[in-house]
Amino acid sequence: MSTNTGTAKKGKLSGKGSNLALQAGILAGAGIVSRIIGLLYRSPLYQILGDEGNGYYGSAYAIYAMVIMIATYSIPTAVSKLVAGKIAMGQYKSARRIYYCTFIYVVIAGAVAALITYFGAEWFVSDQPNAVLSLKILAPTIFISGFLAIFRGYLQAYNTMVPTSISQIIEQLANAVVSIVAAYMLAKPFAAGTTEHAKYGSAGSAMGTGAGVLGGLIFILFAYARRRKGIMESVKNDTSPDTESYGKLFRIIIATVTPIVVAAVVYNVLTPIDMKVFYVVMKMKGMDSLEMAKLYGIYSGQYTVLTNLPLAIAASVGIAYIPGISGAYARNDMQKTNKLLNQALSMSMLVTIPCAVGMGVLAKPIIQLLFSGADPMAAKCMYLGFISIVFFAQSTVTNSVLQAMGKVMAPVINATLALVIHVVVLVVMLYCTDWALYALVFGSIVNSLLICIFNQRSLTKYKTGKMDNRRIYVAPTIASIFMGVVTIIVYECCRKLLGNWVIAMFVAVFVAIIFYAVAILKAGGYTEEELLNMPKGGLIVRFAKKFRLIK
Repeated sequence: MSTNTGTAKKGKLSGKGSNLALQAGILAGAGIVSRIIGLLYRSPLYQILGDEGNGYYGSAYAIYAMVIMIATYSIPTAVSKLVAGKIAMGQYKSARRIYYCTFIYVVIAGAVAALITYFGAEWFVSDQPNAVLSLKILAPTIFISGFLAIFRGYLQAYNTMVPTSISQIIEQLANAVVSIVAAYMLAKPFAAGTTEHAKYGSAGSAMGTGAGVLGGLIFILFAYARRRKGIMESVKNDTSPDTESYGKLFRIIIATVTPIVVAAVVYNVLTPIDMKVFYVVMKMKGMDSLEMAKLYGIYSGQYTVLTNLPLAIAASVGIAYIPGISGAYARNDMQKTNKLLNQALSMSMLVTIPCAVGMGVLAKPIIQLLFSGADPMAAKCMYLGFISIVFFAQSTVTNSVLQAMGKVMAPVINATLALVIHVVVLVVMLYCTDWALYALVFGSIVNSLLICIFNQRSLTKYKTGKMDNRRIYVAPTIASIFMGVVTIIVYECCRKLLGNWVIAMFVAVFVAIIFYAVAILKAGGYTEEELLNMPKGGLIVRFAKKFRLIK
């Protein structure tokens, strides 16, 4: 009897782990597809905008991202967390009331933020007046994005990540198409290479951002409409006597949203601060605004876009594991908390470390493929800064873990301390050296590394348990280093033999994927059960058994 019970419990835990991995896999997959679409459309867009136009758009987008972070970024997490909690207790009327309260919040916060951004555009991007038009076009998108955030969070509370995932892909597709078409049409009347061409091309790209959010919202509304009948039946059948008042629920929403917003703002304020510091110091050193725009365009439009691709995986893993870690920590089940923490970090590092190494060793052909005619400095940025991908991925997951444990102020304090040190280091590098663009890259490495260190200290402080560093960091790093060596050898050999660097790059990437898969299975020591809990676990196990990589 006890044997059967133990087996049942084991199966239950395995099922939970598999579901978490599946949810993470769905979100990560959608995130990767979205980022790939983003990379692909950046190539033709770059040909229209150039480095100068990218600089104007990057300046406007940095402010837009900061404002939207304050106004609506926390809505999906807050709605998902609060609504899921009420559903778990059978309080469907209260869950529905939370949904209504968030509408009031979004209408007020979104409208205020959009108006401030529109009428304050000249002040926000005073260092780059040619970015004002782009920021004004982005302003209405802040208001629309709040409603998209509500429906994403509400549907996630009902344990489905599919609508969110598909809406992300649709959002990026609409963004890509409209950005290219609008940028081309608005820039067309002006001669290529002129400031007016760059300015209006940047404005067209900003229109694409708004079109993307609108496209995602239209899809999510259809997805919600299909589920509305079932949701309303649950509300109608709810007979719980303790339905909370709108006033109380609104206070709960504010209390939930505020720490998430503060943490997100501190964590993501890096980009606009870097932009401001860069422009101020470079202006003091006598650099003209056109050169500053071009350099910042390389950093924001090429280097940052590429390094953000693998981070979608880390963010998705963090979101998927929040409910499990939160529940385990609330029950004081530190063994389960530590197990889920190790799984989340392992899953993230398993992918981001080889991605970082691959993007580092193949930086030049990747930049050439995506941004034809790009300045060689873009590839040098990637050579120097690829390690920041790993640091940002680790800090993203640990931020989510600390929030799930209820330690919402820990990431805020850690990110603030890291930011202060980062700004000091960046100012010194910009002012005392001629690194300019490369100082931004080194600064991002410093910031991400510090957050990693501080977050790890926090996790140790709260006694989450021992980290499986061999599985999380050592095995993927060793496998990735050897993969990087093999990748560059294959690329150089194919390039010389075939005389075509594009084909050589794709061959090298294919070989890298196969080599890493074999190397990590050998170095990681994964069991069949652990592999089955990963997305597409069955396929991985069949591959591993065929080549005798697991017992």
